[in-house]
Amino acid sequence: MQAPVVVVDYDPAWPGTFEEIAAGVRPVLAAHWRIEHVGSTAVVGLAAKPIIDMDVVVASADEVSAAVASLVELGYVHQGDQGIPGREAMRHPNPTPWHHLYVVVDGSPPYRDHADLRDYLRQNPSAAAAYAAEKRRRAPLLVSDRQAYQDAKAGVVEALLREARSGP
Repeated sequence: MQAPVVVVDYDPAWPGTFEEIAAGVRPVLAAHWRIEHVGSTAVVGLAAKPIIDMDVVVASADEVSAAVASLVELGYVHQGDQGIPGREAMRHPNPTPWHHLYVVVDGSPPYRDHADLRDYLRQNPSAAAAYAAEKRRRAPLLVSDRQAYQDAKAGVVEALLREARSGP
């Protein structure tokens, strides 16, 4: 079964879907770890691929392997960093509801990229609208080349992160 290859209008059910998936993950997390809804589905009103992105946030790099092992107990498969150091990808054999799950260290560059972009888009509807337009423009690439889609929107994401971090 292949993940959805479309960009769709915001679905108000996405926060509930995140909570449903997170509820199944929380029992294996250490008390001081947390799970966060990140990515476009975490921004009200933002068009997105209908795939929930989530970060399991641990306190230090020393805890990453324990978090990965805990998720493996739930049936997730560790996929390594997928080319992004500091972000460990996990795939569930039954991905529905569709989701991506990552283990990241609190304050690390991968965590900050996820949280800063999410928070900036939540606070800046015009930036979110511009990002949605770019995603829709690039969406046809999803059918034939997901990496090309990612690469095509990378410049926009980098610009949004610069804006997010430039302060008021």
